[in-house]
Amino acid sequence: MNNYVNLAYLVSVVCFIVGLKKLSSPKTARYGNALASVAMLIAIVASLLHSDVLSYSAIIIAFIVGGAIGAVAAVRVQMTGMPEMVALFNGSGGFASALVALSEYSQTGTDEYTKMAAISIGASVLIGAVTLTGSVVAYGKLAGKVPSQPITYPYQNFANGVVFLLIVVLFYPICVATSPTWALCLLLVLSLALGVALVIPIGGADMPVVISLLNSYSGLAACATGFVLENQLLITAGSLVGAAGIILTALMCKAMNRSLGNVVFGAFGVADSTGTTKAADGDRTVRDYGIEDAAMVLDAASSVIIVPGYGLAVARAQHVTHELGQLLEKRGTTVKYAIHPVAGRMPGHMNVLLAEADVPYEQLVEMDMINPEFETTDVALVLGANDVVNPSARTDKDSPIYGMPILDVDKAGTVIISKRSLGTGFAGVGNELFFADKTMMIFGDARQTLTELVAALRDGS
Repeated sequence: MNNYVNLAYLVSVVCFIVGLKKLSSPKTARYGNALASVAMLIAIVASLLHSDVLSYSAIIIAFIVGGAIGAVAAVRVQMTGMPEMVALFNGSGGFASALVALSEYSQTGTDEYTKMAAISIGASVLIGAVTLTGSVVAYGKLAGKVPSQPITYPYQNFANGVVFLLIVVLFYPICVATSPTWALCLLLVLSLALGVALVIPIGGADMPVVISLLNSYSGLAACATGFVLENQLLITAGSLVGAAGIILTALMCKAMNRSLGNVVFGAFGVADSTGTTKAADGDRTVRDYGIEDAAMVLDAASSVIIVPGYGLAVARAQHVTHELGQLLEKRGTTVKYAIHPVAGRMPGHMNVLLAEADVPYEQLVEMDMINPEFETTDVALVLGANDVVNPSARTDKDSPIYGMPILDVDKAGTVIISKRSLGTGFAGVGNELFFADKTMMIFGDARQTLTELVAALRDGS
């Protein structure tokens, strides 16, 4: 039987690898996700056929309860709530790995393990617990239940360093003591506290990086548990998730032109402030335009680049955005969507929203590819984006976002910006683009604004 189980594990691993590869493109991402789901099903069935399974009744009960929770979440959670849901998934997965490792220890004790296995138990507990509490804090920041701005206090990094040093010291009794239960319990408590301490000082602007990093942690926890159980599938799958998360984290940091250390320890980013709909900056005043003005500009445009941001997600405006794009295309206008890597609250947030609205994949263009086109584009339509289109990232050396690659919307012929207010983005800095002569500001909810734009264009046809 074990030979068949190992063969099923091999098939599952291959499907995981192919599915992960397919996730690298929006066009094949759904297929890749489905293939990875099949791989997980194969792995679960194979594990249930293993001789070590003691109670199928408990597994069936857990399957029913977990499936019911997942089904309710799938139906009730809106696409705008996906970042929060992903954060909770990361935490649940990481802590599940830690619980499995602790369960294995409770059955046999570390005296029957090699030092490597004991280290693996400690690593699983450490990473899993940090992932759990870190993910809960990230969820709270994303959901507005915890202040989005960095929460700091004196000697914060020093205190975190002391906690981490204590954790490292605890690995000694875990490896050599006959019954290191006390050390594992203390490790669990300190790791839970460390997870909170690491994420609390990170601001809302860095949440995409945090989500990606926590995803990597959950994979590493699974990998460590795989060593405890001597399960090759768990080791391989955990390694894939961990490596993919680290690579994605590095790409996110590159997209912001910042190091991972600066993200984790820099206390950067504040909550989106309310602002005002009409505000002056010295002698400059934002020009507030109406729907009819914007409709006339769009009607005369031969090319339009739509820039989605978090404001679009909050307003749930992805469907009416696609409706506007289709209407412009019927009039002969070339329409593309510019995607910044860190727009939104998690990696790929804008891609997911627009894919849900059935926007053609070929119209979703990444930042490096779309930037050269702005200079020859008639209109750039910005929907709720802020930091990722802020020209001060190129021009103001004193700006906290200086050097961050942005979408060059200010180079378009006309820039139409739909925002609820003049509030700053998550980086907490003002946007020079709002005051540019070529900028048309339209204040209000993005979905309502776009709905009125669509109606105005249709009435004018």
